[in-house]
Amino acid sequence: MTDLATAAHLLTGDGLPVELLACHPRLPLAAGISTDEEADRSRIRIWDCSGGRLRELASFDVAVFTSGWGDHWLPPIAWHPHEPLLTVVDEGLLRRWTPDGRAEPLPAPENCEALAHSPDGRALWVSAIGGDDASAVLDPATGAASPARWWDTGVGVHPSGELVATLVSDQGATFCVFARPGGEGGAMRQQRRALVLDVDGYGAPLFSPDGRYLALRGNAYLETLDVFAFPSLRKVLHTDLARDEEWPRRNLAFGPQPGVLWIGTPGGTLVELDLEAREAVEHGDPDGAAVTALTSTAAGELLVAREDGSLTLLTAPTGGEPPAPAATAAADAAAFLAGTGDVPADGDLDHHLDFTDGEQDRDREKLAEVTDSSPGDPTWLQLQAHINRFSPQHTG
Repeated sequence: MTDLATAAHLLTGDGLPVELLACHPRLPLAAGISTDEEADRSRIRIWDCSGGRLRELASFDVAVFTSGWGDHWLPPIAWHPHEPLLTVVDEGLLRRWTPDGRAEPLPAPENCEALAHSPDGRALWVSAIGGDDASAVLDPATGAASPARWWDTGVGVHPSGELVATLVSDQGATFCVFARPGGEGGAMRQQRRALVLDVDGYGAPLFSPDGRYLALRGNAYLETLDVFAFPSLRKVLHTDLARDEEWPRRNLAFGPQPGVLWIGTPGGTLVELDLEAREAVEHGDPDGAAVTALTSTAAGELLVAREDGSLTLLTAPTGGEPPAPAATAAADAAAFLAGTGDVPADGDLDHHLDFTDGEQDRDREKLAEVTDSSPGDPTWLQLQAHINRFSPQHTG
């Protein structure tokens, strides 16, 4: 069990709870988003979290993001991987904040629902939704855009910087797709090896700091948690966090301890989940305000937002073995890439994927022959069996 210590604590001036937290990957900076439903605006806050403190640097309002179906979502945000630069979607603009003041905005693609910088910072990846799902690569200096293969929700960067993970979601099945950065025009080069997840509605992929684990929160129908080993993609954990209770969706963080995943709960506690020992310990007051968002800083502290508008910075001793060195993370990424290859630039993505569910590889030729399924099978497999039963080769 880890001993957590409170390093800093503050309340948002307006009492609005922070619903999303995003820390800069290298610098002691954090950003949060609150929604002011009465004003139909989202409030962006930025904090300095250096030296075990929390100090608000800026706050400003942007428009609430509205999808093509009329749903209200939090506006997408993205930190630059090296510079103190935050990009936020504000209707038709990409607004940019720096410590010296806001940089000049860029035009935003219509219905932009997710943003991510490439690991080298030279490209801004954009996903948009609407009548025609589309993705684009933007030049951060000019805003010039070029089309790219579809992805959605968010991007998780492997600590090696040689690989990223994102989602291609569908109601029947979601693929967690891996990609190499640095393609033509700065685009992702999506890889054949992929994970298949049941249904849709997952959160952005989250790599552990040593790159040995990949965690996913979802889905649209259940409060689930899935963790996979990397680079093997072997399923380490699948659990339903709740069935009749709504949990915060942005409630996962890997702390400084290797193999330890932290989970924020609606009961106000933090669950310390040791993936190696398969043990869980609950921290905090179960009568406390619900956790609304959780993340980890570049220094490995936990940053917790709660329903009462509070923000707390928690420190924990590292303990255990030190995280894998950069060379080990790079070797893991290289091993993964050696066992796969680039998806061709043309054609349907899912026709080129070699995917696993974390328990077994799914052979496309064998899947084309499946006609029987059970209620316990994933939705995508039940749909595949149903389609196969009525295909010409089985009905002719």
